[in-house]
Amino acid sequence: MGEKRSGPYFCGIDAAMDVIGGKWKALILWELETHGIRRFGELRRGLPGVSEKMLIQQLRELEEDGIVSREVYREVPPRVEYQLTELGTALNRALEPLGAWGRDRIDRIGADRVHPVNA
Repeated sequence: MGEKRSGPYFCGIDAAMDVIGGKWKALILWELETHGIRRFGELRRGLPGVSEKMLIQQLRELEEDGIVSREVYREVPPRVEYQLTELGTALNRALEPLGAWGRDRIDRIGADRVHPVNA
């Protein structure tokens, strides 16, 4: 795994962006908030366009930051489930105003919305 991200930071937004930066992390948070506990394959299907490697990397970073928990079930085949932690749920609450701003922007500019197929 890469080096631990731990500052120094200029401000709170800088520290928050360190956790949610990148295209996929906010979408992973949204997927877990919307659907609750998800297996890796369910997350991948719910996020069209994400590569397996990128999804693994982003999930590991979110787990390292305490945003997502990962539970491995010792079965054959192995089953791994992801869910938001309390910290992850709090982060989603903090992102709600940004999501509302984004939805208003979609309407304002007449942009299309992606409608992923969720299993």
